[in-house]
Amino acid sequence: MGTTQAGGGATVRRLLLGTQLRKLREARGVSREEAGYSIRASESKISRMELGRVGFKERDVADLLTLYGVEAEPERATVLGLLRDANASSWWHEYGDVLPGWFQNYLGLEEAAAEIRSYEVQFVHGLLQTADYARAVVTAGCHANGPEEIERRVDVRLKRQGVLTGERAPRLVAVLDEAALRRPWGGPGLMRGQLDRLLELGELPNVRLQVLPLGNAGLSAESGAFTVLGFAEAELADVVYLEQFTTALYLDKPTEVAEYRQAMDDLVADSLTPELTRDLLYAVRQEL
Repeated sequence: MGTTQAGGGATVRRLLLGTQLRKLREARGVSREEAGYSIRASESKISRMELGRVGFKERDVADLLTLYGVEAEPERATVLGLLRDANASSWWHEYGDVLPGWFQNYLGLEEAAAEIRSYEVQFVHGLLQTADYARAVVTAGCHANGPEEIERRVDVRLKRQGVLTGERAPRLVAVLDEAALRRPWGGPGLMRGQLDRLLELGELPNVRLQVLPLGNAGLSAESGAFTVLGFAEAELADVVYLEQFTTALYLDKPTEVAEYRQAMDDLVADSLTPELTRDLLYAVRQEL
């Protein structure tokens, strides 16, 4: 099993462990505040644990299981076994100096997902970028950083892409605003290489690439970029990822997620089919 699957597996187990702890707490009628007090932590720490956003200490989980009335050894052993897997290190931890914590959370979700549905306005999706394109984008966004940090960020982006061809490769539905294709990052040669990469990846059976053309207002006028992540495990709810300038939002309330899923359906319907998208990619390439 490669590093991609290991990273995704740890994230799934962290999400499953958090979900299990939430169900046990609710079944016992214990508030998050009471649970936090029992392990010398805040209510928000319990919330982050239940959402799988932080690591778990065995002592804390053991104390919570006792509070929730889980005394039988087999059940305790099952939950604590999840904990040990959930705390396994993922490949991106070695890049902690250049990756903020909120983005490390996303990398785990991305590797754990069975389906990734994404709408991009400014850039080609990170999973579809060439090294040269990634370098141009990262350099533009890292004015104060030196070349070594830029290369480490590019390295992370390229390593992420292994998920598309791994054993547990997710289905990727990527809707790309045409404006992103026509934004000349690094010059014509770089963009031709990026368009060739999109044409190549669009042939993968698990990748559906569609372009929202400039002549179609669609949702592009009112909706920024977003990603909806779905998971194979029935216990795990979909998550919407909204990246901002210095942080990110993770939405998992069913009503909010449903709105974004509908928005994604509308974007897919308003965009060019994969076949017409290929024609447009060729046409844009010819113009360079």
